[in-house]
Amino acid sequence: MNIVVLDGHGVNPGDLSWDALRPWGNLTVYPRTAPEHVYERAREADLLLTNKTPLDAALLERLPRLKYIGILATGYNVVDTEAARKQGITVCNIPAYSTASVAQAVFAHLLTIVNRTEHYSRQIRSGRWSASPDFCYWDTPLTELAGKKMGIVGLGHIGQTVARIASAFGMEVYAMTSKSREQLEAGIRKCEWDELLKQCDVISLHCPLTPQTHHLIDAHALQGMKPGAILINTGRGPLVDEEAVADALNRGAIAAYGADVLSEEPPRADNPLLSARGAYLTPHIAWATREARERLLAVCAENIKAFINGTPQNVVNP
Repeated sequence: MNIVVLDGHGVNPGDLSWDALRPWGNLTVYPRTAPEHVYERAREADLLLTNKTPLDAALLERLPRLKYIGILATGYNVVDTEAARKQGITVCNIPAYSTASVAQAVFAHLLTIVNRTEHYSRQIRSGRWSASPDFCYWDTPLTELAGKKMGIVGLGHIGQTVARIASAFGMEVYAMTSKSREQLEAGIRKCEWDELLKQCDVISLHCPLTPQTHHLIDAHALQGMKPGAILINTGRGPLVDEEAVADALNRGAIAAYGADVLSEEPPRADNPLLSARGAYLTPHIAWATREARERLLAVCAENIKAFINGTPQNVVNP
């Protein structure tokens, strides 16, 4: 049984071990695989693992030996799951491994914005506090979260965790969700899109990327947002129209955009958010704590074990 990892570096750059996978077959781990090398590296695989390397129908047709694809992530849009199903290939993902880490990143962005942590760190290094005639120094507005309205779009595992943390900060929590009011935890107010945009001081995106949610935040939505609102995106880059968000930031229509994801990754040098005023960006690392990656690899091994034992779990193409 041959197990091939096409792009292991993103999940495990060397600080973790692949040993949990070794009992189940001959393991080969490639740090990265360029498109022109995917077939060559995958053609002898019985089990193929990918994080972001695409596996389309044309490629899968050329891999008759392949019986299992393990996605080293929760999202599985990199694999043509329907083509895999027709070919008898089981596709499994890793759900909910990064919930705590991503929720933590939401508030890392939010606290950086409202407390201006990055700004004051730079000011201190430049000597501004040392030169201050007062015991404290500030030159920007500072904002308290208690009493502010937090709008959450999508109330899955991460959205619910964000809601709990927001409540702990004393925020009022609004949510746009398919869940009924009876299914919501105490303190979460179900609302419609227009109300969420109009009422909320902070909006955090946690919905999946679908044709319906592509550019969910566009120029029209931004126009409907509360003036001076903060937008957080740790979901998917294309949930927002980046040109429109950059324009809103530069005009001061919204106060800030905290994002861990962009529409193209790595970003093009001319991405308007890279130079927009009030854009706080991190390089798709919300999921990447050591603890989350350890959970990911543990579930990956359990997925393989379950598949080999004839009881596959976390299947996304039944």
